[in-house]
Amino acid sequence: MAKKESALGKGLSAIFGESIDEVLEGIQQGANEEYRTQKSELPLAQIKPNPYQPRKEFDEDKLQELADSIALHGVFTPILVKQAVQGYELISGERRLRASKLAGKEYIPAIIVDFDDQQMMEIALLENVQREDLNAIEEALGYEKLIQRFAYTQEELARRVGKSREHVANLLRLLKLPPAVQNYVVTKQLSMGHVRALLALKDASRIEETAQAAIRLHLSVRAVETMVKNINEPKQKTLKQERSVQMDAIEHRLQGKFQTKVTVDDKTIIFRYQGTQDLNRLLELLDCLEEEL
Repeated sequence: MAKKESALGKGLSAIFGESIDEVLEGIQQGANEEYRTQKSELPLAQIKPNPYQPRKEFDEDKLQELADSIALHGVFTPILVKQAVQGYELISGERRLRASKLAGKEYIPAIIVDFDDQQMMEIALLENVQREDLNAIEEALGYEKLIQRFAYTQEELARRVGKSREHVANLLRLLKLPPAVQNYVVTKQLSMGHVRALLALKDASRIEETAQAAIRLHLSVRAVETMVKNINEPKQKTLKQERSVQMDAIEHRLQGKFQTKVTVDDKTIIFRYQGTQDLNRLLELLDCLEEEL
């Protein structure tokens, strides 16, 4: 039985390699006939956030600027919502929704679209990815949700979001990092390059220690890569060659012959003596004492 084609139709299914903004604008302006839409002024209190919104961090200063503009001029571009069991669920327009609440508005212009859950998830991710609004961890979590919900392979997912399979795979690997290290990316203390290097470490506590050191010392990505390499491949200490039994025998023989402490090391023989008289005795035994004229 052939796999049922997604209900994305020609609208969202055709945006790969194109701009999600153009598709959304077409819906908002009534130029896209793929979907049944209805314009309305909806109470903010009845609109729930998009449960599939991957973006968690919002610039508070920019949000306040938008709120100030909305307080003066209102919302020019309607948000997109879908009918829920109770009220509505947001599809697109999270910043406008938040800023309207900050501005003290009670209603917001909206377009009610008949989207299903898959469309909501994909459009929320695509909108943010194409606008580069997400940090690496948020993007990775969005990919993970799509894979878990719709059983996409990495290759299928990459094709749907217009990214390379390698890009998707690299981001998903970031979710193997300890939560504290993931948070360093969210808070912009470390870049994706930094934490990708940390993935080469196997121990979670070592990963956290190295991440903290990178932040504390303001290390570059290259410096972190070098640090990780040194941890994984420590310089082997030169092992001292085991002393042969034969060398011990030679030491004992020399000490017996010269009646003094003799040390035989690597290419070195050391004789110890007690004062001038003992030195002369050793020199005589070695046949090195000068004869008096």
